[in-house]
Amino acid sequence: MRGLDEQYLATPVYGSRRMTAELRKAGRQVNRKRMQRLMRLMGLEALGPKPKTSRPSAQHRVYPYPLRGLTINRPKPSVADITYIPMTRGFLYLVVVMDWYSRYVLAWRLSSTMDTSFRLDALEDALRKARPEIFNTGQGAQFTSTAFTDKLETAGVQISMDGRGRWLDNVFVERLWRRLKYEEVHPRAYANGLEARIGIGQRFRFYNETRPHQALSYKTPAASWAAKVSLVDLPLRLDDTVPTTPQGQLQQNVVYI
Repeated sequence: MRGLDEQYLATPVYGSRRMTAELRKAGRQVNRKRMQRLMRLMGLEALGPKPKTSRPSAQHRVYPYPLRGLTINRPKPSVADITYIPMTRGFLYLVVVMDWYSRYVLAWRLSSTMDTSFRLDALEDALRKARPEIFNTGQGAQFTSTAFTDKLETAGVQISMDGRGRWLDNVFVERLWRRLKYEEVHPRAYANGLEARIGIGQRFRFYNETRPHQALSYKTPAASWAAKVSLVDLPLRLDDTVPTTPQGQLQQNVVYI
């Protein structure tokens, strides 16, 4: 699974057929059926347009896509995504909520299972820092549950979900995953959930507060977000809003491996 994750980072446009071919070149004994199963388990899919993208899912309400053609010049839209975090033994799921304008990571959570609670915890944490006007996600089951959408609607946030295959909607988060995994996750090879929580927390603090971003005129995401966010939307002091290691976030969601 780790080899598959590394290959996906290098070639995210590859589907199960090309992934199988590449891993076979590397000497791994895999077939396409196993590759499809592992990619489903890890939540990986090739980046690119998919067939039948305009056909709505029968299992959840269809939401509009208000971000089309919208100029993002203030920290109002937010996006969320989930990725797979490999460890020496086993793996975890990581969810982040990011401000689209500044690329600022508002909240994150780790879990050993793809349940609803850790996603809701991250969403609630982000909403305490600032309430976005629009919240954009993909149409995966992890974000279309009634508990998740009800939380956004109760907060008065407009939900945005575009058609399947619109990978560009979350391109900023995809770039974050690439940096996180190349610079932190794969080199560290975490032994357990505690190491993962500490390492990822430190990396997000560095990403938010220290690393300059070229698209932000070499400002940090935290500085860019703070310069634009309204004081009305900021119930906490700035030094409280940087997502460090969330206290107790693994007590219920993560099984130490």
